[in-house]
Amino acid sequence: MIDRAVVDGLFPADLPEPGHWEERYPARDLPEGAKVTRIGPSPTGFIHIGGIYVGMIDRDVAADSGGVYVVRIEDTDQAREVEGALEQFDRAFEYFHISSDEDRNRGSYGPYLQSEREQIYLTYVRHLLRQGKAYLCFATKDELADITARQQASKVPTGYYGKWAIWRDADPSDVAAKLAEGTPYVVRFRAPEGETRTSFVDAIRGRLEHEANRNDAVILKSSDQSPRLPTYHFAHAVDDHLMRVNLVIRGDEWISSVPLHQQLFAALEFEPITYAHIAPLMKQIPGGKRKLSKRKDPEAGVDFYIGAGYPADAVLYYLRGLANGRLAEVPLAEALATPIDLSLCGVAGPLVDLVKLEDLSADHIATLSGQQILDAVRAWAVEYDAELVPVLDNEKDLALRALAVERDGVENPRKDLRKWSDFRPAYGFFFTELFVPVDGPADERLVPLGVAPEVVTAFAADLVAQYEHLDDPQEWFDQIRALAGKHRFAPNAKEYKKNPDAYVGSIREASQLVRVAITGATRSPDLHATAQALGASEVLRRLRALTS
Repeated sequence: MIDRAVVDGLFPADLPEPGHWEERYPARDLPEGAKVTRIGPSPTGFIHIGGIYVGMIDRDVAADSGGVYVVRIEDTDQAREVEGALEQFDRAFEYFHISSDEDRNRGSYGPYLQSEREQIYLTYVRHLLRQGKAYLCFATKDELADITARQQASKVPTGYYGKWAIWRDADPSDVAAKLAEGTPYVVRFRAPEGETRTSFVDAIRGRLEHEANRNDAVILKSSDQSPRLPTYHFAHAVDDHLMRVNLVIRGDEWISSVPLHQQLFAALEFEPITYAHIAPLMKQIPGGKRKLSKRKDPEAGVDFYIGAGYPADAVLYYLRGLANGRLAEVPLAEALATPIDLSLCGVAGPLVDLVKLEDLSADHIATLSGQQILDAVRAWAVEYDAELVPVLDNEKDLALRALAVERDGVENPRKDLRKWSDFRPAYGFFFTELFVPVDGPADERLVPLGVAPEVVTAFAADLVAQYEHLDDPQEWFDQIRALAGKHRFAPNAKEYKKNPDAYVGSIREASQLVRVAITGATRSPDLHATAQALGASEVLRRLRALTS
């Protein structure tokens, strides 16, 4: 153990004592049983949909107990920080309505960026060094690599522990010599000796038992770096204590770190906190399933959902059903208003099924009014489809008429919108700025119908000349049927199949000519309702394109 004066000489002379920070961040005045939760995204990458999943649970548990939900940015690994990550965090949390009670813009327990808490960490590192619960380590990368190689050759667990921890019990004079030479060092935690097993109660999984931590983990990075920042393990212990977090909800990959975290809390004389380890979101693959991966799976990234325009409420509804299965069985509004119950979270990773999500999303959108859909599509388009914005602004009434087709006043409304980016392919043909009219009777979209161009031209010319924009759907279609008969289209497919040489096609092909001319596709909403929404002049303009 090195002399206290030597330890103190390694830190700023005006560095506060632990008592200063304890007074600066007092125990929170909250109701009994209130949970203080936090999520700690790292700007080394963009947030995963799993981060929204955990943040949603964090917020629910805190709010339901009368507690506080904190967003803390864990940016101690500044060398790997990704530009724009912080802005993406804000965008993701805002889009999915996971508003925090405290974050880097508000709250009295900050700073909420770990990179701005250097003094706090240094206080507690010095505190452990003074007590001999931590020590300086001057081991080089080559020495550490050699230790690992010898451990592997000896077939013993790798790590920096016991006899392999070459600076753990170094002579103070050797430490002083290295310091005099200006050799860079890290600070390592002195793991307690003699512990073999440890256990803790997980708020989801119950009592878990693990091998005790043996490694002397690095708690403060190299002395030749500025700012002097801690590693994640140490920073989270200090921050959770001073922010008065009492429940940490995180992915189950952190279970193996709990033994070290327990030791750090004990060494720092902090009140232990409860952990709840969530099963990770999974993806079905041939032969099984695996964790949803940011590197392999586009649907793992939050921007996938925002960019495609999945309604936030639909995604949250789906995620809540993954967290607590009973919430998938109740209506969306009820599920969003019902707090997630940790005791009902499973220990097996739930599968993310985009087909199921899109079905839920389509059902949700079908309950919205045309105005609600239009507002949502426009808000999405401002960021992701700028060309669509002026179209919607200039043709608002037309957009609402289009959205009313097979939706307003029907028992089973049309469900062709699963996300806002579906609006253009589903409804773009209503707008002259977006619609591509047929290029005469030989247009490639007409070719699959198998009708000769001269027949198309004659049929279309007659229809344009005699067209009536009738309100009654049957009467409107009867005019098409009558002209189809005049131009030798069979009255039905059966008749055409029975005697194909007698006809140029069936009524199906004739009606599809009209459909493609009006909508640009062989599949569309109800054709009469579509024509009514477009208006007589626009219908005629599009039909004339068949004759040119």
